[in-house]
Amino acid sequence: GRGERAKDVRGTSKKLVKVLKPYLPLFVVAFLCAFIGVLCVSFAPKVLGNIITIVLDGTKRGSFDWNLINRTIVLLAGLYFTNFVFRLSQHMILVKLSQKIVRNLKSDINAKLDRLPLSYFDGRTQGEIMSRITNDVDTIDQSIQEGISQAIISVFTIGCLLVIMLTTNVVMTLVSLVTIPLILVVVAQVVKHTQRFFLDNQKYLGELNGHVEQLYGGYAIVKTFNHEDQAIAQFDVINDNLYNAGWKSNFYSSVIYPLTGFAGNLGYVLVIVVGAINAAAGRLSVGDIQAFVQYVKRFNQPIQEVANISNVFQSTLAAAERVFEVLEEPEEVDDGRLSSNPAHGDIEFDDVRFSYVPEKPLIEDLNLKVQSGAKIAVVGPTGAGKTTLINLLMRFYDVNGGSIKVDGIDVRDWPRDVLRDQFGMVLQDTWLFEGTVAQNIAYGAGTNEVDFDKVRRCAKLACADHFIETLPGGYDFVINEEASNISQGEKQLITIARAFMSNPRILILDEATSNVDTRTERLVQQAMEKLMENRTSFIIAHRLSTIRDANLILVMDKGNIVEQGAHEELLARKGFYYNLYMSQFKGASEF
Repeated sequence: GRGERAKDVRGTSKKLVKVLKPYLPLFVVAFLCAFIGVLCVSFAPKVLGNIITIVLDGTKRGSFDWNLINRTIVLLAGLYFTNFVFRLSQHMILVKLSQKIVRNLKSDINAKLDRLPLSYFDGRTQGEIMSRITNDVDTIDQSIQEGISQAIISVFTIGCLLVIMLTTNVVMTLVSLVTIPLILVVVAQVVKHTQRFFLDNQKYLGELNGHVEQLYGGYAIVKTFNHEDQAIAQFDVINDNLYNAGWKSNFYSSVIYPLTGFAGNLGYVLVIVVGAINAAAGRLSVGDIQAFVQYVKRFNQPIQEVANISNVFQSTLAAAERVFEVLEEPEEVDDGRLSSNPAHGDIEFDDVRFSYVPEKPLIEDLNLKVQSGAKIAVVGPTGAGKTTLINLLMRFYDVNGGSIKVDGIDVRDWPRDVLRDQFGMVLQDTWLFEGTVAQNIAYGAGTNEVDFDKVRRCAKLACADHFIETLPGGYDFVINEEASNISQGEKQLITIARAFMSNPRILILDEATSNVDTRTERLVQQAMEKLMENRTSFIIAHRLSTIRDANLILVMDKGNIVEQGAHEELLARKGFYYNLYMSQFKGASEF
């Protein structure tokens, strides 16, 4: 699709100016350097014309004023050298400025992402979010380094040349300006039609990044299920959209150069004709005509540059709009009023109602009381609301009605960081980052410092010490980016050690023993038993045989607790839990 124009060009421009405002003093210095440089190079043709006039006069007289010629040549060289020094200074200042602005923008986006609710990430691909931090911010960077630099030089050049041309010959100046309205009309029309293509270009670039990131994340699965052709077809669709938006934006913007060049050349022809008539009448010297011809050529160039820059700024506005969209997303409001207060682990759900989408209620009137230190198992078919229960407990989402209390206090009254400090999580999908085993375990302490004694102690409690010591380098063994250089069971033991490191009062265990071997499963079970001692524990259970000793089993279906009780008690009822349990038991007995 062709997409749409930027939603708010004026608003985005104002926001961009606000971002650049703190750097105004440096911009002023850069503008000053550019002005001095342009001034020097603008007077050069005039000085060069004087040299030609002096030489021609000397030829007529038969003698040359070499002192005057030498002084004029030195002046010309001085002008070019001064231009070089100030242009270099301006370039260095703008490069430094752009890097500072980009660094701060990326820091702001990164900090913002940390403050956004889980729902924001649920609705977007990682590649799309990454594209805003990288591609869009880099587009702004390029515009500051090149676009602003070119814009100020072009504007100053037009101003300086206009003044010099008017002082040289008013009639010839007016003749050279005849084609300017034509150039401006061309530029306005092109700018009007290309903004939507630049916006599409940034959007499809983000989609392509998201698709590629997703494919490479699950490359083995793509290969296993022979999904290469479909993946390539999907890639081609997005790539074609990017290609269409890209060639249209670049084609229309590149049309500016030949069109403005043609209009400029018409003016150039008119100036030469008028100049020749003036020279024949003796009203202008040859040197002045030569200088004026150079001025006209130079005058057209910055006008073409300004036309081209208008397209660069369109691309920048499209990128800036996407960056500001992230920065203006509603944040997780930390409205908790309590100071740090260690939880005991008593939990109460009181008439809780919740839905991800308003018209589709998921949980209605949920009531539950959990005593400190209890082991609660949550079971039920896929989509029953087991994970939603945990999301609400940790305030990844807020309830629509009713309340959830920890130690008698509504979770909305706890500051989020204080509330989450009370929780430890061991999830089915293990997450480890690229770094040493020790760093991954120490992550649970919420600090970058690694206390090796404490790390080793937690690893022993998690039954992970033995396998870690067998790794090359032991605790200094580096887990790679995909965490593919250790087994699934080893990953799970490291995440349990990490949970020990955080020393939580309340545990959430998304049981992850279904994809590990039997021996490792026993180790994981043993480690989890140790971890649950004297802690309130919520176990999302998949294998029902592992939760027989839970104090309370909650059986969920379609967002509601349909049964609750101990294992034997629920079996005796021969209800929903009995059917779930027997379906697993029969399945196991058939092998």
